Amino acid sequence: MAENTLNIYEKKAEEMTRVTFITAKDVFAQTDGGFLSLDANGVHYDRVKVVRLFPFSDANRYLSIREYGNEGREIGIIEDLDAMPEDSKKAIEHQLTLSYFTPVISKIYSIKDEYGYAYFHVMTDKGECRFAINMGSNAVSKLSDTRLIIMDVDENRFEIRDVEVLTQKEKRMLDMFL
Repeated sequence: MAENTLNIYEKKAEEMTRVTFITAKDVFAQTDGGFLSLDANGVHYDRVKVVRLFPFSDANRYLSIREYGNEGREIGIIEDLDAMPEDSKKAIEHQLTLSYFTPVISKIYSIKDEYGYAYFHVMTDKGECRFAINMGSNAVSKLSDTRLIIMDVDENRFEIRDVEVLTQKEKRMLDMFL
């Protein structure tokens, strides 16, 4: 019985660590509902999700294609988006634009710390915005000495590309996160 259980775990581990590459012969399309579908290896997936494995350092390489639902099981990896046919590439890029919408913060009006949350009032390249982050989480990530990504309580991302272009007052407001 113990040997049987071990085989099941080994099989599961092998399945989880197997890497399958998605190539130009596999076809992506945008559905009428605006979702991304995939036909690969004789299987049709009505809806798939695209995840950048290196979103900041290599955004168009190593894209994980996952089933929607089913615990996000990985179908395969696109090694280089530029190697995909134009129709598939456009459909994937559209999905990535929706998934990785990240307004860039250009001005900080205020940050208030209350009851374990920080409430931001900012100007972004998409307009004025207010959002909150949980102070007990890793909501602010340093990508470099001057670049920050901020994840709000709803998992929306905001970017500060260069902290050095902010005023001294704005930098002081960010001090608790740096």
